[in-house]
Amino acid sequence: MEQEKRFRHELKYDISYPDYMAMQYRLKKIMAVDPHASDDGKYRIRSIYFDNYCDKALREKIDGVAKREKFRIRYYNNDLSFITLEKKMKIDNLCLKYDARITEEECRRILNRDLDWMKEHPSPLVRELYAKMCYQRLEPRVLVSYVREPYIFRPGNVRVTFDSCVRTTIYQRDFLDGQVFDVNAMDGPGDMILEVKYDAFLPGIIRDIIQVNSVRQQSFSKYGACRRYG
Repeated sequence: MEQEKRFRHELKYDISYPDYMAMQYRLKKIMAVDPHASDDGKYRIRSIYFDNYCDKALREKIDGVAKREKFRIRYYNNDLSFITLEKKMKIDNLCLKYDARITEEECRRILNRDLDWMKEHPSPLVRELYAKMCYQRLEPRVLVSYVREPYIFRPGNVRVTFDSCVRTTIYQRDFLDGQVFDVNAMDGPGDMILEVKYDAFLPGIIRDIIQVNSVRQQSFSKYGACRRYG
């Protein structure tokens, strides 16, 4: 039986490289590296975000709409054998994510707007995307890539990630087949994104580590930052 999904707290911080070095050194003393990471403790994420012709998802983010959602297709380390369709829902600092495995062929068909087969798909999430591509006119809008360094801490089900090398390009239909020509999406060359996710509580030992003088919580969106370019 599938476990019921629950909203989790999500905090985001725009940090400098010196802040990252200070926090990473201390976090590694008490947190474990995510077992899905590569030998260097990192992995690359590439996501295709969907939005409509009115930029609904982008406008809701800019306008500070408390309850919103985004659809994306995501894969890791350029491995097309494991692709997920995801819907991320947010209510203020609470987030909830639904996901479904799709094949490379299904991914290509979605991106090419070959959609009729989605109506009968066993995944409710695929069927929902089909409906919203039809009546909300969702389309793949932007490609977002970055390197993630993830850590986990069992008390509180805490996950801390450092995201760097955030790059973007306008969605290209043939991106799965060739080289992607993208640009840096961050303001400074060493800027990074710190994300902290947890269930009911954030243990004090983690809170103390991430609270440094130059770090302030902010409502940062990689999708929003990347859409500055188109």
